[in-house]
Amino acid sequence: MCAETFSELSSRLWRPKFDRYLSLEARQAILHDLAAVAHWVELTREVRATRYSRDPDDDKFVQAALVSQASWLVSGDPDLLVLGAVGPLRTATPAEALADPRFLRPAST
Repeated sequence: MCAETFSELSSRLWRPKFDRYLSLEARQAILHDLAAVAHWVELTREVRATRYSRDPDDDKFVQAALVSQASWLVSGDPDLLVLGAVGPLRTATPAEALADPRFLRPAST
């Protein structure tokens, strides 16, 4: 998680379409708890300069995943899914990730 991805999640979570699913208190708790447990990374100017997605607004997700050395970027966003892989980072839908036995296996250290 980086400041940019957290900001986007936060802005999306406050949209009225979520009102029937989550109370304001539940949304506040989700954001609070996520901020507390997330692995936080910083996107430097150099990192932010590299483009990956056909939607430049989605680059922050790839950049954060790469900086954190994540193996997977799980998303439903077609602009991210079309990437397939960026170096060691695989993009997949939630169903694809869960169906892949490598997804739940701990990364080797």
